Amino acid sequence: MDRRQKKRFLFFLIFPVLLSVTFFVQDVAIRIIALLLSFIYVGSILFLRDSFRKPPIFDLQTGESETEIQEKPHTPPSLDEESSFEIIAKHPGSQIITEANYFKVKAPLSLEKPPDLKERFSEIVNEELPKEIGYDGQFSFILEKILSVIKEAYVSNTAIFFWYNKKREKLSVERYVSNSSEISKNKLAIEDDILSKIVTTGEPELMSDISKTAEADVIRYYTSPQGIKSFVGVPIFYEKEMIGVLAIDSKMNDSFGIETIFSLGRFVRLITILINIFEQKYSEFVSQRRLHGLLSLITPSSSFEHEKDVMQALEKSIEFLLTWDAFVFVYYNPMAKNFKTMRVKNKTSLKYIGENLEIELNGTLAGKSILTGLPVKIDDTSANDYKRFSKNEDVTFDGSFVVIPLVFQNQNYGALCFESLRKNAYSKSDIDFLLNSVGILSFIIYSFATQSVLKSYLAIDIETKALNAKTFNERVSEELIKAKEFSIDCSIALIRIDEFLEQESLFDGNPFNKIVSSISEMILADANPYRLFGRLDEKLFAVFFLNYSSKDVYIWAEKLRVKIARQPISVIARQTTFTISAGVASAKGKTDTEEVLYNANLALEKAIESGGNKVRNIN
Repeated sequence: MDRRQKKRFLFFLIFPVLLSVTFFVQDVAIRIIALLLSFIYVGSILFLRDSFRKPPIFDLQTGESETEIQEKPHTPPSLDEESSFEIIAKHPGSQIITEANYFKVKAPLSLEKPPDLKERFSEIVNEELPKEIGYDGQFSFILEKILSVIKEAYVSNTAIFFWYNKKREKLSVERYVSNSSEISKNKLAIEDDILSKIVTTGEPELMSDISKTAEADVIRYYTSPQGIKSFVGVPIFYEKEMIGVLAIDSKMNDSFGIETIFSLGRFVRLITILINIFEQKYSEFVSQRRLHGLLSLITPSSSFEHEKDVMQALEKSIEFLLTWDAFVFVYYNPMAKNFKTMRVKNKTSLKYIGENLEIELNGTLAGKSILTGLPVKIDDTSANDYKRFSKNEDVTFDGSFVVIPLVFQNQNYGALCFESLRKNAYSKSDIDFLLNSVGILSFIIYSFATQSVLKSYLAIDIETKALNAKTFNERVSEELIKAKEFSIDCSIALIRIDEFLEQESLFDGNPFNKIVSSISEMILADANPYRLFGRLDEKLFAVFFLNYSSKDVYIWAEKLRVKIARQPISVIARQTTFTISAGVASAKGKTDTEEVLYNANLALEKAIESGGNKVRNIN
């Protein structure tokens, strides 16, 4: 007897006990109680017998009971027997995949550990940010990873993030992760769709049953209907201003609920924290770049003796001050008394203006800034027919344009012009920073302009004590007239310092100034009051000889060449030698200075072509 049958026997044994009490006990009250209990006991057995009984299991084909089946010995079916058999499902009520549950039925999770589990996991968690992207790109990269998590967590068709432009009343797609490739890249105007409602009310929206006919009007971020049935969208606020919308959708009805809105709210908070972190990090990055740009102008090694020095320092600095696609430096020439484009940088392939373009002060943006001394900021140059520098310019740029005047002591010395292909690229804080920063550059340009004016009144080159090019030409013209009047011989010699690239590598600094000074002193030492000594450019000197034939000058130049080649020059605690090349031409009977210099230059070129350290003569 098994355990279950024992319980049944003991349970039914209670009835005869109660029944015997009514016969053997004399007390009437006890008899009545026992009789009532017996009645109740029998009724409970009859009423509750089905709940205590285990339904018998019968064989579907033979009708045998469970006991009979258990007692019947099991014989495996023979493959040779000519008998049919049926496959009985383990669960008679098992699911069937239909169009109603196609997206809900999932494949069973695999518990088998792949051999490359560790490598694949490490690749995911150690994925590096692309090196070529900036701070905006880094945020978009992380945002895309968050959207991937959201899409997988809610088994959605698309997870998408929109930026909201309050000024233009438009939504633009920043990043999305979707099963569909038909996401619209166009900006969405605020109308009466579900996204617009979120922006207008500032409240989350939930839709569980979107009809096919209404989908195109309700869900506008697809280029064509996708069969979307459910949608959830939540607003994103940053510093109490709406900045965007986070949304997910599904092709199934009732895929999302109110709890989804609260759950998305946690992701929204994560996104706003990331925005705050990136904003602070970007501000620090911009500040460091701008500080580096300003310091590059005032380093001890900075020298502003020539225009090219100013341009080199300016080009290094502007790369860090502001982001731009085109840059123009407008400079005031104190001698010509006009404003021209001295430097133009264009990072794009679009047509732009060139250098040395004179600025039209009336009717142009740059001219407006120069005349008023105030900055000009245009957020959208395509909104009007703006002229930047000249009324006849041919510029194909459309975007943002900024002009910052360079004013020092109420005098305008030029302007910095920045242009970006992106509209609304520059903020008021950018303008304020530039206005506070260009004071240094204004002072540098003021100093350079003042020096240029002062040098224009000097007759000699300060570095070599030789006549400058302008004065030398004037004096030679006078001497040629005198020589022709009195039929006196006269000649000219052009002297150029040979290249010394090999010697430059021997020195830590630039030895050029020391070399030029030393060679000019040697030339002056052999000069006399009847000779004119001038410097025509950095490495080119000229000596005019009155009452000297070209042969006499040739002998003098040859002696000078040998003297300089043999004379060591001390440069930065080292001594080395340098050479010169010379060209000699006769100027007898000529009055045109340019013609005389041209002939001497032909002789000089012959000396250089023959290897340098030579003297050549043209009669």
